[in-house]
Amino acid sequence: MTLDFSFLSGYMPYFFDGVKWTLIISAISVLCGVLLGSILTFMKRSKFTILKINPLKAIATVYIEIIRGTPMLLQIMIVYYAFDELLGINMAPLPAGIIAVSLNSAAYVSEIIRAGIEAVDKGQYEAARSLGMSRFMAMRLIVMPQAISNILPAIGNEFVTVIKESSMASVIGVGEIMYAAKVIRGKTFRGFEPLIVAAVFYFVITFTLGRLMNYIERRMKAGDQR
Repeated sequence: MTLDFSFLSGYMPYFFDGVKWTLIISAISVLCGVLLGSILTFMKRSKFTILKINPLKAIATVYIEIIRGTPMLLQIMIVYYAFDELLGINMAPLPAGIIAVSLNSAAYVSEIIRAGIEAVDKGQYEAARSLGMSRFMAMRLIVMPQAISNILPAIGNEFVTVIKESSMASVIGVGEIMYAAKVIRGKTFRGFEPLIVAAVFYFVITFTLGRLMNYIERRMKAGDQR
């Protein structure tokens, strides 16, 4: 078998466009995932109860377990078809893909934030409370500033993960890297080479971001030691 990449001269813009949409989808999804994940975290930590039942914690726990226990591909298809069949809204593939990936990311980000908060020594929270701080003030001024140093590197890794997993949005027609490879395969009748090129693009993006996250993490650790 002879590999032929001569098609790249005419079809490289497809891949560049795919890279653009992959990064846009991933960035928006992680941002929305952080916002929703933060809400889920504080729902799980809520002390609000009704008849000795904590409804906020129950809702957040069920949501996280369902999302983490089902494939992202299935979630993307459910979101895409749910708008049309349940709500009567003809949702375009791009926003449907972003919504689905955001909902998926939120469940994992929520666990990242929870772990970051729990990594902070409980004695510091208790000391802040003993000084008269409210729960909210102690969390905002004492716990969260320290937790962020634990959370940010993991959020960066989540971004790298979402970049790879966003490829599943190609099944509903979102024009990211894998969709670009699919289109080029159909136009050139080359089944293997476009996939190799797509793999190279994914590797370059994730490898670069991974090294950047490692650099930021080292800088943060160095700052903590000073």
